[in-house]
Amino acid sequence: MPPNTLISSKDLISYRKEMACHILLFALLALASSRVMASDPSQLQDCCVADLKSPVLVNGFVCKPPMHVTADDFFFSGLDMPGNTSNQLGSKVTQVNVNQIAGLNTLGISLARIDYAPYGLNPPHTHPRATEILTVLEGTLYVGFVTSNTNNGNLLFTKMLKKGDVFVFPEGLIHFQFNYGPTPAVAVAALSSQNPGVITIANAVFGSNPPISDAVLAKAFQVGKDTIKYLQAQFWVDNN
Repeated sequence: MPPNTLISSKDLISYRKEMACHILLFALLALASSRVMASDPSQLQDCCVADLKSPVLVNGFVCKPPMHVTADDFFFSGLDMPGNTSNQLGSKVTQVNVNQIAGLNTLGISLARIDYAPYGLNPPHTHPRATEILTVLEGTLYVGFVTSNTNNGNLLFTKMLKKGDVFVFPEGLIHFQFNYGPTPAVAVAALSSQNPGVITIANAVFGSNPPISDAVLAKAFQVGKDTIKYLQAQFWVDNN
């Protein structure tokens, strides 16, 4: 509306109503956009069982023809079996995501069992697409996560957990679990994505293929290149 223009009360009320409608529409669009960006794509039918053999590439998996869907597409067996923790980390993650249960496609949820040997570690890692909620079934765990960069630095939140305790790791943040006890521990984690992904920090930084330049890492970690070369020469265990 041009400035310095005389308008009637009726026109002013109409103008205000129109602006209010625009603001409401913008708010609804912003809310809808935040919902879409905050989780996996929602299903538009009862289920969309993943066709894991399809050559078609989409964000997720294409649906298997409904007439080919069976009960086995929604089933996984063996989570009662302990994972093999005889590795350098002393831990094993058994994943149950869309790659194991095709019926999880588009449902935005998955889980994992984590086994810990005495003093075993699930090392610092992130899930780029999921929040994790962890429940301790047996043993005692020291757990924690680190916030992203803030004016107060990277804040560390830790907790000692015992059997029956629950702890949440926010989406995308670096976190870990360590078995402080002399006996094995077991936990189950639920994750807010059908395919949460995992980035183990040490493996990614020092075990990438091809390796990140030692000059880059020496500068980033403020250590000598010999230290970087030593770390890159190690065998970085993948416990997933």
